[in-house]
Amino acid sequence: MLDKKWKILKSGTDIRGVATETEEHTINLTDETVERIIKGFALWLEEKTGKQSGDMTVSVGRDSRISGPRIQSAVLRGLTEAGCRVYNCGLASTPSMFMTTVELGCDGAVQITASHHPYFRNGLKFFTRDGGLEGSDIEALLTYAQEGKGPRAACAGTVQETPFMETYSKRLRELICKQVQAEDYEHPLSGFHIVVDAGNGVGGFYAHGVLEPLGADVSGSQFLEPDGMFPNHIPNPEDPQAMRSICKATVEAGADLGVIFDTDVDRGGAVDANGRELNRNRLVAVASAIALEGNKGATIVTDSITSSGLKTFIEQDLGGVHHRFQRGYKNVINEALRLNAQGICCPLAIETSGHAALKENYFLDDGAYLVTKIIIKMAQLKKEGKTLDHLIANLREPVESREVRLPILEDDFRACGMRVIEALEDYAKKQPHWNIAPDNREGIRVSFDPDQGDGWFLLRLSVHDPILPLNVESDQTGGTHTILEKLYGFLRTITGVDISPVERELAGE
Repeated sequence: MLDKKWKILKSGTDIRGVATETEEHTINLTDETVERIIKGFALWLEEKTGKQSGDMTVSVGRDSRISGPRIQSAVLRGLTEAGCRVYNCGLASTPSMFMTTVELGCDGAVQITASHHPYFRNGLKFFTRDGGLEGSDIEALLTYAQEGKGPRAACAGTVQETPFMETYSKRLRELICKQVQAEDYEHPLSGFHIVVDAGNGVGGFYAHGVLEPLGADVSGSQFLEPDGMFPNHIPNPEDPQAMRSICKATVEAGADLGVIFDTDVDRGGAVDANGRELNRNRLVAVASAIALEGNKGATIVTDSITSSGLKTFIEQDLGGVHHRFQRGYKNVINEALRLNAQGICCPLAIETSGHAALKENYFLDDGAYLVTKIIIKMAQLKKEGKTLDHLIANLREPVESREVRLPILEDDFRACGMRVIEALEDYAKKQPHWNIAPDNREGIRVSFDPDQGDGWFLLRLSVHDPILPLNVESDQTGGTHTILEKLYGFLRTITGVDISPVERELAGE
């Protein structure tokens, strides 16, 4: 059983903590803590591989956070003291660290990142050739760290400087050349203008290491230099300020496309030539259209909050099957793996947050790979005199959409949240014109006819936090207000949850 000190560091399938002291935050991701976690990982990896630590190779990379060099040093110490051979990849994307298990034959990989979280936080992600670790694996290695356990190495390991991002970038360039099949094979992006926004994370390599060598004009690209204070905007394709920034840069540059990454490049987003965002449902639609080429009738796994219009688009326009599942990128990936293991063709698992994993790419959530596939499709469509707009021209988008987050006030927030959801399901069954979705796999999703709000709501329990997120969409003006009013009739009867956010929405605040 993990005590509070160690349990607080577990964030789903990652390790996350405070790595830089501020007035409000004290460091809990100390050097000693990191070294103990890493030795716990080495011990876990011994059990996973059946190898002694002295025979194992582990790669290490980091994003641009200011605490990165310090934590990387602690990781290297922990691994070498455990006897491992270490490839130090320096600044690197999270997906590239997984790829070291494929291309370099590493037994394990460690990425130092906290994704889009604030500058003062940092964390650790772990990979084997089978993919990212599960939550139970993280708990196991944290238990070893808590108990001070690690491999008994006969001698210290070694560190080899390994600029793997060059290899990773080359793989993406080769993919573009092969799939575009341009007359000038080595320069398939000649004539294209693509703006890259790295948000001062580690995604700047994409402009000068992938696009420019293939002939693309990348002028107007911004925030490519790594800066762990993230002075311009949060590196996050879901952040409104970040998306406004890339939209503006794309339009001002007169570019064909804009692309944006989160800090460690496991997520990506795009913007078309008109400054129209290709994220959330639009991004899922574009990725689905690409993934279903040659896979008609195949299944696309998404998270639970995707729109009704997207389901119609995937199933009626693309000829696929839409399988809504739980929030959490690891959840949708694991569901896609499960379906494929059952013989159900599933080429894509994708979250509306921008995490996208393709079967052809080891079901790795890789923002750069997703963006690369979009660029390839853009180049292919240009040969037909078309643009990316044609790909999702039939996608019906909601007129209104809202997300309201309801704090859970009870200590056992999971039990409270599940109690509320079960009560809402019982309530919904008794209400006229409340249509409970038969294919929902998280929380409760209810749809309403055109004269009842013409939309839907989804109430679910947050993956990690004491929150009940409530998503509401409607295909008519004022529809979300109508649906919230109906739902409020139930919410005002419950206890243990702060429903004031809904009350403020209804009051127009």
